[in-house]
Amino acid sequence: MVVLAGGQGSRFGSPKQLAEVDGESLLARVLTTLDGIGERQVVVLGAAAEAVAAVVPEGRWETVVCADWQAGVGASLRAGIEVVGEAEEVLIALADLPWLEREAALRLLSAAADGEAEAYRAFDGETPAHPVLIRGAMIERARHAPDAGLGPVLREARTVAVDCAGLGVARDVDRPADLGS
Repeated sequence: MVVLAGGQGSRFGSPKQLAEVDGESLLARVLTTLDGIGERQVVVLGAAAEAVAAVVPEGRWETVVCADWQAGVGASLRAGIEVVGEAEEVLIALADLPWLEREAALRLLSAAADGEAEAYRAFDGETPAHPVLIRGAMIERARHAPDAGLGPVLREARTVAVDCAGLGVARDVDRPADLGS
């Protein structure tokens, strides 16, 4: 499990990982939702790393600071993949999905257990979303993902769409107005 939380929140105007919904930071909400899924739980930090690390539960999540986080989400992804090493599969989530439901991750894991694809991606209707589960050769490709992230790589691979409509997979936060319920 890798949660990407390294961005500076330029469209948001401040580190959005620390913005609150119902009294809890976006990052803390995502980590609570996904806690206990996967053998290793890694949070990739970048901008405002010290402040963002303060909301990561001690002892349950490993943190890694992506030194070149300014390069884009791909840099954070590469840093997270490096930490999980030789994992057979990696579930990747984003810190700006405060309405993500645990069921979405469980659906991806279930689909992967029954399938042979390299990648499984949450979809909300026709909208590609997160989390994403990768395995096999796709993990190696993620080690070299472009700065734009995994999207271009997923379009080239055999990716299975997993229906996660209504599970908060496509409702991210980019601007303060997105925090409204």
